This record gives sequence, structure tokens and C-alpha cells, in this order.
Amino acid sequence: MAEISKETIQKILELMGRLSILIDTASSSELFLYNTYGETQEMVYVLEQLQNTKERGVSSYSRLSTLLLKVSEVQPYAPVALVKMLVQAIEQAQATVDAGEATVKEARNDWSI
Repeated sequence: MAEISKETIQKILELMGRLSILIDTASSSELFLYNTYGETQEMVYVLEQLQNTKERGVSSYSRLSTLLLKVSEVQPYAPVALVKMLVQAIEQAQATVDAGEATVKEARNDWSI
């Protein structure tokens, strides 16, 4: 059995906030570019990248929130396997948000948004 620290909970909540902003920014950028440029040949790739970024963000957010809730329900005696899943979800969410923010920033810079 294991207990997750308050620092870990704060890290998860910070990641969920960043993921929420990422999802919003990717969605709004995708909509703006589609409405401005349409589905031209050169725009399709950018729109797909933004859509994929949004989907990965939603998946990471959902996984983090679900696992945090499950661990919270069984605290202070969360099974080690569940805590390991949560740690893995944190690592994946960190990678997702870092890569996603770079993708959105690149699209916004390339198309002067």
C-alpha cells in the first residue's frame, strides 16, 4: 500500500490546468485557421496536428483525473499498482503537454495567429 503526497497532487492539478489550456488553445487555433484559410492542401496537415494535439490532451486529462479520483478514494492505502499507474500517467501527461504546447506555438507562429 502507498500514499500519494500533497506535492504529487499539486503536480497533477497543475498538469490538468496546463492540459485544459492546451485543449482550449489547440481547439481555438484549429477553428480560427479553418475559418480563415479553409481546408487547403497546405492547411490540412496543420489542422490534423492541432486536432491530434487536442485529442491527446483530452486523453491525458481524462486519465489523470480518473486515476487521481481512484487513488483519492482509497487513500491512505492506495495499492502500489494503482499509484504506479498514476505516476506513469503523470509522466505521459507531462510529455503530452510539453509536445502539445510546442505544436500549438509552432502553428500559431507559422500562421501569424
